[in-house]
Amino acid sequence: MMEVTCAIIIDENGLVLATQRSEQMKMPLKWEFPGGKVEAGESLEECLKREIQEELGILVAVGEQLLDHTHHYPDFSIRLIPFICKIIAGSIELKEHLKYGWLRAEDLPELDWAEADVPIMTNYLKYHKKNDPK
Repeated sequence: MMEVTCAIIIDENGLVLATQRSEQMKMPLKWEFPGGKVEAGESLEECLKREIQEELGILVAVGEQLLDHTHHYPDFSIRLIPFICKIIAGSIELKEHLKYGWLRAEDLPELDWAEADVPIMTNYLKYHKKNDPK
């Protein structure tokens, strides 16, 4: 089973970053929370910081870990581990993804998500509803 971290990056206005996979990636054009595979000897937080820097050219502060989800695709299985993050330096430069968007939490379900990200997004919506002061 592959361990994969993902970042739920939230800006100062409470908008959430979603990225769309390029045509060349597995699961082309599906939306996801950016992140990647944990390498040997790497902590979950180190992995996420490295992956976000490599994929988006930004530095993030890694915050609270949310509920992880194990997903079985036909040819591989992953344990997807989400963290709430915020950008601390840089501006987004897409290196692998086709595009990105900043969305209100309630608009996230409108995207065509990668299957493993759907429960992560759903859990984030519950977390957001519970923790949103509005």
